[in-house]
This record gives sequence, structure tokens and C-alpha cells, in this order.
Amino acid sequence: MADEQLPSDQRDPEKRSFLVVAARYSGLAITLPASTFVGWVIGTLLDKWLHTTWLYLAGLIVGSIAGFVELIRAVTGSESKQ
Repeated sequence: MADEQLPSDQRDPEKRSFLVVAARYSGLAITLPASTFVGWVIGTLLDKWLHTTWLYLAGLIVGSIAGFVELIRAVTGSESKQ
């Protein structure tokens, strides 16, 4: 009776687990490039505001490090849940 109230994708555990895994991996695939891009944009804006030419590199490095840290957190967190 409780199964009848659930959406069709939640009734089938194989389909639900595939969707969960696909969402998790697509999030991981977006994390690193997005954080690197945000770091670059912030560094470029700081370069223009402060009239420097090197802060975009610092932004790239900090963004990349932040992306890797979040990637490692997501991977180790998902491994401990399984």
C-alpha cells in the first residue's frame, strides 16, 4: 500500500540507485571545473581592481585546491556511507 503512493522511480531500487549514482558523479564532474573557474574570475576581478597582473594565477590555484578538497570530501564521504 505504501508502494502505491511513491513515484515510479522510487519503487524500483535499481533505477533509484542508478539515478542517485548518476547525480553524485555528475556533481563530482562539475565541482572541480566550476571552482577553478570561480577562482579565476575572482582573481581577474581583483587584478582589475588592484591594477595587478598576477592575482588571477593565485585565484586559479586557490580555486583548484578548493575543488580538489571538495572532491576528496565527496569521495571519502560516499565511501563511508556504503
